[in-house]
Amino acid sequence: MPAIVLTPAQRKEHRAAAHHLDPVVMIGADGLTDAVAKEADAALKAHGLIKVRVFSDDRAAREALLGELAGRLNAAPIQHIGKLLVLWRPIPMKAAPEAEADRGAGPRVVKLVKFSKSGNHRATVKKVKVLGNERITAGGLIKRAKPRAAGGVKKKTLG
Repeated sequence: MPAIVLTPAQRKEHRAAAHHLDPVVMIGADGLTDAVAKEADAALKAHGLIKVRVFSDDRAAREALLGELAGRLNAAPIQHIGKLLVLWRPIPMKAAPEAEADRGAGPRVVKLVKFSKSGNHRATVKKVKVLGNERITAGGLIKRAKPRAAGGVKKKTLG
């Protein structure tokens, strides 16, 4: 028996969210092995909602596999359509969020959107990697961040 029981409305939301996903775990002729369960568990920890492809022609065996996988991973079975199984489990919170804050600024991917001067053309979207010592200007250029002066000391004029 799966540990998580969802209402039909919640299952419907998860089915809609899983529609565009690709299978991340595939179960072959050996069936549900420990390695497959471990990979499915890692994928559920990372994504929360996963698709599993089963290379078996027996529908009853796939139904049993969905129930066994959901029970073994403490996940909720969302959908079984064809040879695809959809599972959901809430993503666990990270153990120490303060440790991540101490890490400092690192590289991140940012989308730059530049709109055309005439309204008839599409905006151009470009993904760029911004390092910790860089910033993006209002015009969309990447510049090295300058260290800020401490205090706001003004220059004194002679006169």
